[in-house]
This record gives sequence, structure tokens and C-alpha cells, in this order.
Amino acid sequence: MYYPEPISKLIDSFTKLPGIGPKTAVRLAFFVLNMKEDDVLNFAKALVSAKRELTHCSVCGNITDEDPCPICKDTSRDASIICVVQDPKDVIAMEKMKDYQGKYHVLHGAISPMDGIGPEDINVPALINRLKDEEVEELILATNPNIEGEATAMYISRLVKPSGIRTTRIAHGLPVGGDLEYADEVTLSKALEGRRDL
Repeated sequence: MYYPEPISKLIDSFTKLPGIGPKTAVRLAFFVLNMKEDDVLNFAKALVSAKRELTHCSVCGNITDEDPCPICKDTSRDASIICVVQDPKDVIAMEKMKDYQGKYHVLHGAISPMDGIGPEDINVPALINRLKDEEVEELILATNPNIEGEATAMYISRLVKPSGIRTTRIAHGLPVGGDLEYADEVTLSKALEGRRDL
């Protein structure tokens, strides 16, 4: 209404991104207008390239530009352990740690009956098929510590239990350097549940 149509379309495009409200969208749109044309073209090419060239790994479901992904192809990794995560971003978080040397399985979401998302709507069937084909000894459930993540972990553990594969859950609780007085009740409860011998 207040802006020429090309700017309005740009603002509208930015508001579709998560966490970008109308004011931020306006600021970003005008920032783009002030950029050099080459920089804008490179930005646009990067967006199109990411959308066109990336796919999901046929084995683990992670985002990749080659299929299977480099992690699945890496024969030095321990194929007997699969870490189940909700999103490709979680794989990156785990890899940054440099401690985990197993394989992954990306669910692309979590079970959420309130949102109409069931096990068949995320990558659970592919995980079950994978467990039949591969010699997996342990499944690490690293879904988020919220209601949906917990429900997903419980569902998968019940599904896998008859197979005899060891199913573990990542620990939740207090962060290193955190103070008890600032922790909420749920975090404290999880920390108490996950206590271990010293």
C-alpha cells in the first residue's frame, strides 16, 4: 500500500521467513535495495542453488548435495550405532561436537497429534526398514526434550524393543556452568532422573 509493488513483494517474501516480522522485513528489503547488484545476484543464485541442488540422503534423510551423503558413505564411521535426530540442523550440532562417530537418521519432525502429525508423516518407516537391513546394535534417540520429542522417542523405543536393539536416550538436565536456582522444575526433574554414579 505504501511501497511500490516490487518492494512490497520483497517485504512479503521476507515476512515468510521464521522470526521475521513486518519491521524487520522492511529493514531487510531496503538493505537489499542498497546492496551492489552483483551481491544481490549472488544472493539470489545462492537461494536458487540451495533449493535446486540439495536433496535428502536416501539412507539417513539428511540434507545433502550427493546421494548417499558423505556421512553414510564414510566407512570409518561405526555403522552399528545410529543417532536419531529430528532435523538436519541437529546432525550439524552433533558433528560440531566431534565425539560421535556413528551414523544418523533424520526424522524431519516429531510426532504431534495436536498438529495432526503421526509416525507415518515423519521418517519413522524408513528407520524401521533400515534396522531390518543393517546390523545396528544401538539406537540413540536424540529428539528434542519437549512433549513432541519425548513422545517420538517413546514411540520409536516401543517399536524397536522387540528387535533386541539397545535403545538409549540422550541425557537432559542442567547445562554445564548453570545455577540450580535459575533452573525450572522440568529441567531439575530431568537432571535428577538422569543422575549417575561417581
